[in-house]
Amino acid sequence: MSMKQMRVLVLVCSTRPGALGPAVGAWLTETITPRATELGAEVVPLHLADLGLPFLDEEEHPSSGVYRNEHTRRWSAIVDAADGFIVVTPEYNYGMPASLKNALDYLSREWAWKPVGFVSYGNTSAGTRAAQHAKQVVTTLRLVPLGSTVALRIADVVRDEEVRPAAAAREAAIDVLDELVRVAHALRPMRERARPDASTGPEPGSYLRRLTPDDAAEVTVLQRCCWVDEGLANDPLTVPALHESVEQVRDWLAAWHAIGLWRDGRLLGMVRTRRDDAEWHVGRLGVVPDLRGRGLGRWLLQTAEAAADPACRRIVLSTGANSRSNIALYQSEGYLPAPLPGEDGTIRLTKKPLRTG
Repeated sequence: MSMKQMRVLVLVCSTRPGALGPAVGAWLTETITPRATELGAEVVPLHLADLGLPFLDEEEHPSSGVYRNEHTRRWSAIVDAADGFIVVTPEYNYGMPASLKNALDYLSREWAWKPVGFVSYGNTSAGTRAAQHAKQVVTTLRLVPLGSTVALRIADVVRDEEVRPAAAAREAAIDVLDELVRVAHALRPMRERARPDASTGPEPGSYLRRLTPDDAAEVTVLQRCCWVDEGLANDPLTVPALHESVEQVRDWLAAWHAIGLWRDGRLLGMVRTRRDDAEWHVGRLGVVPDLRGRGLGRWLLQTAEAAADPACRRIVLSTGANSRSNIALYQSEGYLPAPLPGEDGTIRLTKKPLRTG
């Protein structure tokens, strides 16, 4: 399971003045926030009425991702940043409100592989027909509707003009959150692989994406696994990757351009790069021990080299002076080692970047 914080958007859908939706949304947010904190999730309430979305007015199809209007770009960013949704919706004439359908229709990729739960409210049916109507639509967008729901009958929950559901409704709301967080974690690899900034990796089902400070925990674990051999061959006290804290890893992830190879939520390997004047520095090249010998390290190294700034005159990397397998890999890729190791027991290797065109 990923260690990143989940972002759960509570979407209040009714835009009618004086609607009950904001009060239901406030009750829901207050009810589930303590449990969300325990689960490492962030609850973000949002009223569609505050977005000011007109009826769909984009010329291009939503699947193109080409948005002409600022309100669409703003809505896209909000949905893209969320890991899951809890929709608070009334029932209008046996269906969901037009405001919800319109908001769904604006976007495409941003919804994909994210769970959605429903808190409905109404009179006779407690809004359940609106939830069922919405489920038919969201599956087309590759949203994943939950089995857990909350259905509030207005006559039972509104007392003295306040929304005060019984304890059973509070328990049901927490059940929705629990299921949503579990499903969101399970679907994260599918979301990441579908992102436009992800590319296909060399292993079946693997994908490459940039690492961010949010990945610090996974990177720390990978370093502990990958640099044991480096420590045994050299002095383990001088191998930073074996000693860095999560906070230290988070700091360098913000300063370097690091990429990670993932599959099914597991970080298989990584490499980082950074320009320093006329040099392109490559470092922290590592692959999980059980997948070594399959060319993944060489593939990551070549990917890092291909990203070199055109203004750089040489590519530079270093490894332990006694790390024979590392040195052999780098020399086979055209790197020339310095004649003597440095004072820290490492050896520096360089090569000229390959120019094309």
